[in-house]
Amino acid sequence: MSPSFPLDPADDTFLNTADRRYTHIVDIPASRAQVWDTLTADDALVSWSPVITSAHWTSPRPFGAGTTRQVTLGGALRLDERFYRWEEQKRMTFTLDSASVPGLRRFAEDLTLLSLGTATRLVWTFALEGNPLLRPVLAATSPVNRLVTKSIAEGITGRVRRESVGARR
Repeated sequence: MSPSFPLDPADDTFLNTADRRYTHIVDIPASRAQVWDTLTADDALVSWSPVITSAHWTSPRPFGAGTTRQVTLGGALRLDERFYRWEEQKRMTFTLDSASVPGLRRFAEDLTLLSLGTATRLVWTFALEGNPLLRPVLAATSPVNRLVTKSIAEGITGRVRRESVGARR
């Protein structure tokens, strides 16, 4: 079993004030229900992001506040997520309970879906804070982190399109 390093809880205040905060807005040509189904699918994240090498829900369906999931990045970094907000087809927000590497102090993500008629706007915010030793590294790698988080947020568009094409066949 790999080590587990607990993180401090994060909340909405942290999401809005974190030094390392990345918000990406993606307009997806699909209904809010379709986008939500993709975000909550069993293969969520791994089916559209090469950065995410594993993701599995550790709570039974139906999901809601308190739902947990374990995600692995690059085959090495394991993150234990706990959702503290779950508004069906509208919004989900989680904090990390623990990570398999030391250095992170707090981490949270917020995903909001807004209806645009025949499309959906996804507003995806990533917020993180390292301990004092990791903070300079996070500052130096901020441009890379922005690109990585953007690729995760934008990747869902291709997955939703593939689902839509498959459903029409």
